[in-house]
Amino acid sequence: MKTWYFIIDVEKCENCNNCFLSCKDEHADNDWPGFAAPMPTQGPSWIAIPTKERGSFPFIDVAYLPSPCMHCEDAPCMKAAEGGAIYRRDDGIVIIDPKKAGGQKKLVNSCPYGAIQWNDKLNLPQKCTLCAHLLDKGWEKTRCVQSCPTGALSMCRVEPSEMKKMVEAEKLEPFKPGLKTNPHVLYKNLYRFTRCFIGGSVARAVNGLEECVKGAAVTLVRGSETIGECVTDEYGDFKFDNLERGSGVYTVKVHRNGHGEKAVTVDLKESANVGVVYLS
Repeated sequence: MKTWYFIIDVEKCENCNNCFLSCKDEHADNDWPGFAAPMPTQGPSWIAIPTKERGSFPFIDVAYLPSPCMHCEDAPCMKAAEGGAIYRRDDGIVIIDPKKAGGQKKLVNSCPYGAIQWNDKLNLPQKCTLCAHLLDKGWEKTRCVQSCPTGALSMCRVEPSEMKKMVEAEKLEPFKPGLKTNPHVLYKNLYRFTRCFIGGSVARAVNGLEECVKGAAVTLVRGSETIGECVTDEYGDFKFDNLERGSGVYTVKVHRNGHGEKAVTVDLKESANVGVVYLS
C-alpha cells in the first residue's frame, strides 16, 4: 500500500524558519477534530530546526536539520500510549488522538527524537500530524513543504518498494538509524549534520606577501588507503567531507608542480581545519 514519506535535504536548508512559521499558522489556536487540538501560540512548534556548526574559524560550515515527528513504523510512543491514544494510519501517518491522550505526559519522553511537546493548557501531548487533515482533503503537500523556498522539504506517497529504490538512488537515510524505528522521514546529505570534514587552505609567500595556490593536488590518506583526492579552488581551499567522527589518523598531502609538497597529520575527532599549508 502507498504510504507518505517526508524527504529533507539538509544541504538546501537555510534556516529561514518558514516551516516553523507555517506550522504555527496552521495549528496555533486552530482545532482540527480527530487530528489535533490547538497548538499553543507561544513556545515551540511541531518542527524543530537544530543547528550544527563544524570546523573552526575561518574554515567553518553550518547545517540545519528540520526535525518533525518521524512517523515511525515501529514508534516507541505507540507502545507507551494507553488506551490507543497513539495510532498509525494505513498511509503511514502517526496520530496522537487529542481525546484519548489527555493526561499522558509520559508520552513526551517516550519519543527518542524529542518530537512530542506537552501542552500545559490542554494537559495534552502533541506533535506533527503531517497535516493529515489537509492531505485527506486532497492536498499533496503539508504546510511546511508548501512554504519551503529552497526545496529542502518534499514529500511523496509511494509503495515501500518504490521508496527503497529512491533511497538507493538519492542516498536517503534516517536520522539516528541505531534507534531502529523505521521512520518515514528520510534525509538527503545528512552527513552535513552527523559526520566530519577535513579542510584547509594552500598558500605560498611571494615577495613577502601570501598568495593563494590554485590547482594544488591534495590527497587524503589513512594508513595505506587513499580516502580522497581534490584540487584547491581559486582561494586555495580544499575540503574532504563525509568522514566518520573519531575514525583515526589521516594524512593530508599537498603537491603543486614548481612549489614542492607538504604533509599534515590529523587525528580526526571532530571536523578539522588544518589551517594554511605553505608551499615553497
